[in-house]
Amino acid sequence: MRNVFNFNPGPAILPEPVLESTSKAILNFANTGMSIMEVSHRSKDFDALLIETEALLTEILNIPENYKVLFLQGGASLQFAMIPMNLLLSGKTADYIDTGNFSKNAIKEAVKLGTVNIAASTKDDKYTRVPEQGELKLTPDAAYCHITSNNTIEGSQYKAFPATGSVPLVADMSSDILSKPLDVSKFGIIYAGAQKNMGPAGVTIVIIRKDLADLCPDNVPGILQYSTHIKNNSCFNTCPVTSIFVVHEVMKWLKDMGGLKEMEKINEKKAAMVYDALDSSGGFYKGGVQKACRSLMNVTFRLPSEELEEAFVSQAGKKNLKGLKGHRSVGGIRASIYNAFPVEGVQALTDFMADFMKANR
Repeated sequence: MRNVFNFNPGPAILPEPVLESTSKAILNFANTGMSIMEVSHRSKDFDALLIETEALLTEILNIPENYKVLFLQGGASLQFAMIPMNLLLSGKTADYIDTGNFSKNAIKEAVKLGTVNIAASTKDDKYTRVPEQGELKLTPDAAYCHITSNNTIEGSQYKAFPATGSVPLVADMSSDILSKPLDVSKFGIIYAGAQKNMGPAGVTIVIIRKDLADLCPDNVPGILQYSTHIKNNSCFNTCPVTSIFVVHEVMKWLKDMGGLKEMEKINEKKAAMVYDALDSSGGFYKGGVQKACRSLMNVTFRLPSEELEEAFVSQAGKKNLKGLKGHRSVGGIRASIYNAFPVEGVQALTDFMADFMKANR
């Protein structure tokens, strides 16, 4: 076991058993005598791995048969463009709900490609919450409605997803996918960069309702059409072989841990430990978002001064609590406690928080 607790928001901590199995595969994958980094994406051994990875993810998330799992590249940032390229047809409007940095980035790409309606925004509240259903000004026949399910930088998270009727709900779930049970059938597309909660950087998971892939205009380049990747089972071009292997190992680990219901219990316990430390500090630690919208994955908070925040990060690092500095755009402290983050690490953080407050109040 490593002696460092990694709070980085992504690339983020991976389960210890996954690191062990991956290290072996880097030397010899599936007794091929070749490294997983050398194996052809067209080989029978990798094809078997790809099929099993999709099957595991389908089982864990209970993905319906009319959906397809894709393993793509370009991160969630490429999806910001691919989604409107494929779905935002001429004469249609796409609804976007603005809840923070990454939803803003998605909007920036979409407006280049078609008509966008900002159905709601919490910018005036400094992104300390997500909108309630009654605040949404939805387009009745929108091409889709886009949300960011968990805001990695700001530390807010949807506890109930927007109801959009027959309009496909599209969700960037990069930082909370697989953290709790999910009804996939409520979504048209779910996408997630793997590097926060399900694997390493380099692969992006897209779960798409198959009928939506047929909407793409012919003038969109083939590699940017979802239908291309569905027809080629994610192997239209050289796919991220090693990253997909790690996702496979994470799926095995997650299944061994008891699946999403058990993972949700663990995540709620970890988050409660940190939030309790914030709430019992008498204002020394101030949470970054409203309580009803607190993320289970990214806990953000401030101290009385930036000088104390710098000292907090520095002293925490010396105690092997790494990656606690908040995003440069918002400052403060951020503890990312994804699925693989151990309860022991959260306990070490809360113990340090108590000691630091006592010494600096």
